[in-house]
Amino acid sequence: MPSQRNEFVRFALDQGVLRFGEFKVKSGRLSPYFFNAGLFNSGASVGRLAQFYAQALIDSEVKFDMLFGPAYKGIPLSTATAIALANHPDMKGQDVPFAFNRKEAKAHGEGGTLVGAPLKGKVIIIDDVITAGTSVGESVDIIRAAGAEPAGVLIALDRMERAGPDNALSENSAVQEVSKKYGIPVISIASLSDIMFYLENNSELAAYQQSVAAYRQRYGV
Repeated sequence: MPSQRNEFVRFALDQGVLRFGEFKVKSGRLSPYFFNAGLFNSGASVGRLAQFYAQALIDSEVKFDMLFGPAYKGIPLSTATAIALANHPDMKGQDVPFAFNRKEAKAHGEGGTLVGAPLKGKVIIIDDVITAGTSVGESVDIIRAAGAEPAGVLIALDRMERAGPDNALSENSAVQEVSKKYGIPVISIASLSDIMFYLENNSELAAYQQSVAAYRQRYGV
C-alpha cells in the first residue's frame, strides 16, 4: 500500500475520524467501522487533511483548472485544498481557484447561489464520501450550467460498498455508479482496501479484522 494511503488511515484513526466497533450507518446496516469526516474539526487537522487531498489529486494526474465544493462539507474542503495546492512544490506556484454553492440563493448583494471564482475549464468536485451520489449530481449540473466541465470527484474515503437492500444489492458501488453515470473519475485518498491492509498489519487492531472482512464480503465490490 502506498505510504500516502497508509498515513491517511493512521491519521484518521488518530483524529477519531475512523473508528471500529458496531455502528448503525445511514443505510441502516450495522457496520464494523465508521468514518466521520466532520471530526476533522481543527485548524491543524483540516490543514493536514487538505494536504492529503492535494497529494491524491496530483498523484491521480487528472487535469484540472479549479475546485468546486458542494455545500456544506465541500466548502471548507475545497478552500483548504486550494491552499494546500498553492503551497505544494509540484504545482510550481500555480494558484488554483475554487468556488462553492449556497443551499439557498442570496436575495441581496451579488445574489445567486455561487460563491468564489467563476466556474470555467476543468473542475474537480471535492467532498468527504459518496453515499448516494446526490451531491455529485447537483454539482455536475451546476458546473455544466456555467459552461464548465466536471473533470472528476475527489473524496476522502471510498467505502467500496454496494447500495440497496440485502436481497437486491446494486451491482456497483456508489463510487462506481457516479463514475459510470457522469463519465468522470472518482479519486479517493484511501479506500476500504487500505483500511483492511492497515488492520492486517497492526496487531493492536487485529481483533477487528475478521468483522471488517466479513462486512466487505457481504456488501463490498
